[in-house]
Amino acid sequence: MSGTLISALVWVPRGKSSAEPKRYNLDDSELERVGKLGGPGVLEKLRQEMEGMDVSEEEGDGEGAGEDWEDVDEDGSGSGSDDEEAEEANGDDDDDVSMDAEPKEPTKPHDPSDLSAFKMDEYDNEESKGVAMGAFANVKGLSYYRDNNDDPYITLKEDDDEAEREELSLLPTDNIIITARTTSDLSSLDFHVYADSDENLYAHHDLMLPTFPLCVEWLDFPSGGSSSSNANDSSSSAGSGSYVAVGSFDPSIEIWDADLVDGLYPQAILGPSPSLEKPEAKPLGTGKKKRKQMVQPLAQDEYHTQPVLSLSWTKNHRNLLLSGSADGTIKLWDLTRESPMPSLKSWNKIHKGEKVQGVEWNKSSSNGLDKAVLSAGWDRIVKVWDSRSSDDSIGTQVVSDVECIRWDPWEPTSFFVSLENGLILAYDSRTLSSSKGSNNLSTAQPKYTLSAHDGAASALDINPHIRGCIATGGMDRIVKIWNVLDEETEGVQGRKREISLATSRDLGLGKIFTARWSPDAETPLTLAAAGSKATLQVWDVASNAGARKAFGDRLRKHGRELGEIKKGGGVVVVEGGEDEDTDEE
Repeated sequence: MSGTLISALVWVPRGKSSAEPKRYNLDDSELERVGKLGGPGVLEKLRQEMEGMDVSEEEGDGEGAGEDWEDVDEDGSGSGSDDEEAEEANGDDDDDVSMDAEPKEPTKPHDPSDLSAFKMDEYDNEESKGVAMGAFANVKGLSYYRDNNDDPYITLKEDDDEAEREELSLLPTDNIIITARTTSDLSSLDFHVYADSDENLYAHHDLMLPTFPLCVEWLDFPSGGSSSSNANDSSSSAGSGSYVAVGSFDPSIEIWDADLVDGLYPQAILGPSPSLEKPEAKPLGTGKKKRKQMVQPLAQDEYHTQPVLSLSWTKNHRNLLLSGSADGTIKLWDLTRESPMPSLKSWNKIHKGEKVQGVEWNKSSSNGLDKAVLSAGWDRIVKVWDSRSSDDSIGTQVVSDVECIRWDPWEPTSFFVSLENGLILAYDSRTLSSSKGSNNLSTAQPKYTLSAHDGAASALDINPHIRGCIATGGMDRIVKIWNVLDEETEGVQGRKREISLATSRDLGLGKIFTARWSPDAETPLTLAAAGSKATLQVWDVASNAGARKAFGDRLRKHGRELGEIKKGGGVVVVEGGEDEDTDEE
């Protein structure tokens, strides 16, 4: 796989981001918080590093700036040192010659054109010490102001703080899209602003990450037990805000404040503190073959020991976060605990120790379904289970490795699975429980199957605004929008199910790794997608004639209309984005 890609993305709903994001401030209270977050000894180390930075800055500012100016005469020459050297070179200083000294050679006549005493051939090798040179060397009344506001001759003052606030401010109609991006050896969270009315998409700010990100999830709960001193005051008092959880090759999960610009440290860490030694894969032995065979660290209950592959949060349980890992466990985290925190609960046998590819809360709030969890593992088993009692889980075996899983937002008991062979399977969990076979697995067939892509169907999302509208993306570089007509979508009893391709497009993103519908009802057919070219694009599918015909009438049943057709087919590219192609293995 290429070293340049976007592995995951998530939308921030409108109105959830702060209208005026703040700059990160590493003050004393933040130092205290980071010290607790990092573990024993981290606070003292931070203070020492900051003291070292302060000392070096003071030395750098003072070098050559004080006494050197006093040595400069009005004519630009020094206070006498150069004259003395010149006199010695010309043999004019005879007063200090002792009686025992050897007689000097006869002095040569002074040559006015001889400049050797001034060592002009070494001019380029001299190190500047801040002394005024050139045309302004003899102007002692010249003043320099670091800040234009201090200069009395500048009457139009600049308000840097106000200019920065305007640059970072967001409108109520703006969307934030967060992407997990890796370029060469650098990983980051990139925050993009999408303005639908202006058809504008641009990078707002980014956060550097210590390791390769694999999954991201947005949440509005301030985690870590105590809020950061940098947190938005109004959000913190209301017990909400905008945060993003990141799962990566590191077994710890980091939660970052999405309303802070240039943040250095996460809001919370789910798992061991950074100061503790984390479990790593080790060679099986010392032989040539055994060195290539790695032994992965064993799973345990308190935190993950291998990469985190999936995260899920729901507004029904704002303080809870689910995670699935390559260590074969699914963990539940209570975000009210002080960070770094151990897991609240760990399930080790859901997928018999195999890597957990995906995990997702049921977003429904009716009939106790909000406790239901959907998960998939490398054992090619998809399971539905109750987070209060996982012993009664039901599942089904699929024919290929699982890429994505999604609950159906329109039918809380149904879910979708995308596979490596390009198929999309739709299941009703109620049929799984009524047709159990061996090992408590279902023998029920899926409700329907889509042959979606040539190669892995690596992206899948179900539209939360229009029933029967499904987006898929694949390793064949194509994004497809599917239209499902049946009894539920049409409201007609006995309506035979019909599935058709509403539209498809190669967005020029390379292999598609992630695609998500906008969560806002004002943009019901707006899709964000990214992949192996590490570029984000937003596609307003409503600008396609086939999609308007397929979904326009269905949307009108809910009292809404599709927006105007946009230029360029509704595709909006990041301003200044990279257009160059990237080859992958």
